[in-house]
Amino acid sequence: MELQDLCNHYRKNGKKIVFTNGCFDLLHLGHIQYLKEAKSLGDILIIGLNNDTSVKKIKGPNRPIKDENSRKSILECFSFVDHVILFEENTPFELIKKIKPDVLVKGGDYQLDQIVGAKLVEDNGGKVMALSFEEGYSSTALINKIKADEAKGTD
Repeated sequence: MELQDLCNHYRKNGKKIVFTNGCFDLLHLGHIQYLKEAKSLGDILIIGLNNDTSVKKIKGPNRPIKDENSRKSILECFSFVDHVILFEENTPFELIKKIKPDVLVKGGDYQLDQIVGAKLVEDNGGKVMALSFEEGYSSTALINKIKADEAKGTD
């Protein structure tokens, strides 16, 4: 089933669609809590996942750590995630246009005016939210800790 048809099917059946996006390179507790909170805002959680090429553009030449198929497979293991859709653009704007989510969410480190697709979702009657942010959790911090531990010779 085509993505737009799938979303129309959900809406016809009274389901509220929540959308978020990201790289989800090194999944950590902050990601999991964020995604669970996102799911609690509706019935269907769709994640737009940056493909490897777009992660490199956004995060630099040494990222992603995990390839797109691994990242997608890991996210799909969670019962609170309904669909994971890879996209290659730097932003998920085109994906948001197709999905027309009822709720668009990003992490609490975003201001509402920084969330790509916010105006589109609001113009369609949807909500845009920045969810809570778990301090101390980030893929970059995790990578930096591993590098520091390697430099010290610890595991």
